[in-house]
Order: sequence, then structure tokens, then C-alpha cells
Amino acid sequence: MNKLDREEKALLRSVEGGEWKSVKKGKRDLDRYQEYAKATFRKDRRVNIRISSKDLTALQTRALEEGIPYQTLISSLLHKFVSGRLVEKPNKPMHSDASQRASSSPSRSDTAGSRR
Repeated sequence: MNKLDREEKALLRSVEGGEWKSVKKGKRDLDRYQEYAKATFRKDRRVNIRISSKDLTALQTRALEEGIPYQTLISSLLHKFVSGRLVEKPNKPMHSDASQRASSSPSRSDTAGSRR
């Protein structure tokens, strides 16, 4: 067996001591993971994109939290977007003078709609 560091030894003792319990996953979680697996095998095209380091790190962190590869998360997000299942949450209001000035001026979509 490989040498374990202090943290790994503590984790091993914890697991062997029965401090960890299995968590039963609900049908919803099972369905979600099955969909991830199906989507993984359906892919037939490759796409290369440029993305900021900050966004990639955030995606990788979120994928780690979900327990899936970050590429699968990106693919899932794109699929949900194109299928109309990705819903955008409203932005939180900002409390600066600049945001108040911005909200009082017409947005690009407002001015584009008035030309029709």
C-alpha cells in the first residue's frame, strides 16, 4: 500500500471506524445522473472554444460539487440552453449610484424595440 499522509490516515480511520454513512439517492438524483451518462455517450461532434480562466475554474469547481466531469457539465448547460430548459435568474440589484443611473437609461433592447 502507498504511504498515506496525515489527512489521508485520518480519513481512513474515520471510514474504518464507521463514521461515514451511505446516503440513499432519490429517484430524481438517479434520473439526473442517468441523463448525464446518456448524454456522454450521445456526443458525436467535437467543439473547441476559448474561455476565460476564471470561468473555466468556476465551471470545474461547480462540476466537482456535482460529481461530474466539467466537460459533461458544459455540454449539459449547452444542451439545456438550446432546448429552452435553462432559465436565467434575475440579477440581484446593485446598490451603487452607477447601477441606478444605468437602470434609468433605456437598455439596448428597449431602444431596438422602439424602432419597429
